[in-house]
Amino acid sequence: MKILLIQHLYFLNGSGGTEKICTFLANGFDGLGHEVEIATCQNIKGRPVFPLNTRVKVTNIFSENIHQTKLKPLFNYKGLNPIQWIRYKVNKKLAKKANKDLLKEMGGAEGLFKNNLRLRAKAWKNYIESRKPDIIITMSVSSVLEITFENDYHIPIVNSVNGRPDYDYSDILGYRSPFEMDLLKNAYKSLAGIQILFESYREFLPQTFQGKISVIPNPVPQFDDGKIVKHEGSKHKYKIVNIATLANHCKQQLLAIEAFAAIEKKHPEWELHFWGEGEDLNFLDDKIKKLHLQDKVFLNGFINNPVSKLQESDLFIFPSKYEGFPLALTEAMSAGLPALGFSTCSGVNELIIHNISGFLAKDINELKLYLEKLIENVNLRSEMGKNGHFQMMKFNSEKILNQWILFLNDCK
Repeated sequence: MKILLIQHLYFLNGSGGTEKICTFLANGFDGLGHEVEIATCQNIKGRPVFPLNTRVKVTNIFSENIHQTKLKPLFNYKGLNPIQWIRYKVNKKLAKKANKDLLKEMGGAEGLFKNNLRLRAKAWKNYIESRKPDIIITMSVSSVLEITFENDYHIPIVNSVNGRPDYDYSDILGYRSPFEMDLLKNAYKSLAGIQILFESYREFLPQTFQGKISVIPNPVPQFDDGKIVKHEGSKHKYKIVNIATLANHCKQQLLAIEAFAAIEKKHPEWELHFWGEGEDLNFLDDKIKKLHLQDKVFLNGFINNPVSKLQESDLFIFPSKYEGFPLALTEAMSAGLPALGFSTCSGVNELIIHNISGFLAKDINELKLYLEKLIENVNLRSEMGKNGHFQMMKFNSEKILNQWILFLNDCK
């Protein structure tokens, strides 16, 4: 079978969950003897972050010939030079006028969006027809829209949903216009099938989708029983760990810092460690300094091998606001760490079993309560860590890959 995986943005240089799953699928299908290619359309130089089998081909279809019309950027002058201030003011007014004229010419923001999308979709059509795959797997509904806008295919398209489905086409996260949401919903009509992560996610699919549905979770790295975290015995330092992009609006690392700050003086041997990069690095660093926690809370940056940091930690805190199937959380649980998250967070509330493999807090006060409870009780940490480890065994990669193959065959 000739399989084409499409992640139109972020695959090159991307280290998130979608990139990891795209790599897993590509390597898995290749290992089973299928011909596999990954395609993207990114105006950057880069490479895949996660290792790919040598036979897996990666193609970036971006070309300067895919002309994209853009609004002029608007800049404010922040200096004290009055001449520069006047210069920036004039340039900003000129840019605003140029943008207004362009939007009028293009038929507004919707017309500009569709014009650019149309040119990209045409390039995708030419590329896909030249490759002639047996089946296409898109890594987001945005990728579905990219390839199907004003295009028809006789090739089955299956979408992989790496979050709760409504996050992909709604304005829940607060950044989509009404016309873009309509386009995304309509894109579901082109799908032969869709993979969702949990049974409960069925209710979040739009009515426009009429294809086949398969519940296939993400794979989780497995640990031998003898290699999970050993909680017994005393240590000089104990570590609470969080591995995630530093994006406080979603991952809410500040809540973990505040919960830890409320109890850290009673537990001087404990530290809080964050692993990851992101736009809120400076914001979180400033908060840590204001709380005088520089010697207790650490922003450690990106880590190539997060498993090594999990194995030297004692509990995993994951205060996200929303998730799909959080890979870092499942890896921590598989490694034998008790987990702490919020009961209102999608994905997290599907994986952590309250009072069994960790705690699901209702609010920041409960987060503090459960954090201290885990800190003070080594037997509880050990029991919950083992429970989480055994719970993750059902997500072994071989089983997940077999489910994918069966689903693809069903959609052909």
